Amino acid sequence: MYQTGDIVIYGAQGICRVEAVGPLKMNLGSPDALYYTLRSYYQPELVIYAPVGGTAIVIRDPLTRAQAEAVIDELPQVPELQVEEEKKREGCYRAVLHGCDCRALAGLIKALHHRRADRARQGRRPTGVDERYFRLAENQLYGELGYVLGIDRADAPAYIRERLGTRGEEE
Repeated sequence: MYQTGDIVIYGAQGICRVEAVGPLKMNLGSPDALYYTLRSYYQPELVIYAPVGGTAIVIRDPLTRAQAEAVIDELPQVPELQVEEEKKREGCYRAVLHGCDCRALAGLIKALHHRRADRARQGRRPTGVDERYFRLAENQLYGELGYVLGIDRADAPAYIRERLGTRGEEE
């Protein structure tokens, strides 16, 4: 169980600080159930109430610095997300975001980057769904890497390019 002050990764919200652990003060849910009160690290106005022991949404510790650097080093080998059925595209994107897996997020970003380039070659604009999930995936991945590495989230792409040097393709 996480404690007040802990930093966690929570679903698509990404980095959050545990502000409290206990029953909700509102008349929602069971009065005996414990909830985490989470505050988004990058959107401090966003407060989330998550059941302790809940399994619907992933909650985990952030990567360590060594794990973050290993993820970055592996980015060139991370496969693109493959979506078999067009009608299930958004559901696949959403599942990746809620899964909180940095490698899967990188695979989603790669797939959306290539999809954007393919559409541009065809003279078509990117879809709104693709653009929205591209931004969300980047924010989540770069947010966690930036936090763990002690750099600004906006500086994470440059850090990745520098670390990969000529070995890396588009992150």
